[in-house]
Amino acid sequence: MDKEEKILSDAYDRGKLKLEDPSDELLQLLAEAGENTFKKDKRINVRLSSHDLIGIQRKAAQKGIPYQSLISGLIHQYVEGDLVEEPSSRYGKGKGKD
Repeated sequence: MDKEEKILSDAYDRGKLKLEDPSDELLQLLAEAGENTFKKDKRINVRLSSHDLIGIQRKAAQKGIPYQSLISGLIHQYVEGDLVEEPSSRYGKGKGKD
């Protein structure tokens, strides 16, 4: 467990935290959010180098998922701000890439 999970677990064990069933309204909201998040309703075509495609396929195989799902997941994480560019990346200032 990480630090926050340990705090919650300890609070629950001491009776200071009570678990409740989620309301029907919350369950409905979560179901709708899940559908909207994972709905794949657009198709794109992207050209990749053979090297990159092989690397992606290898990483996907290690994770046990299709490589298209890995690519889609990475794009989603980037859009949501979960993948962040490092300021000192090789495409930073002065390298001709924006």
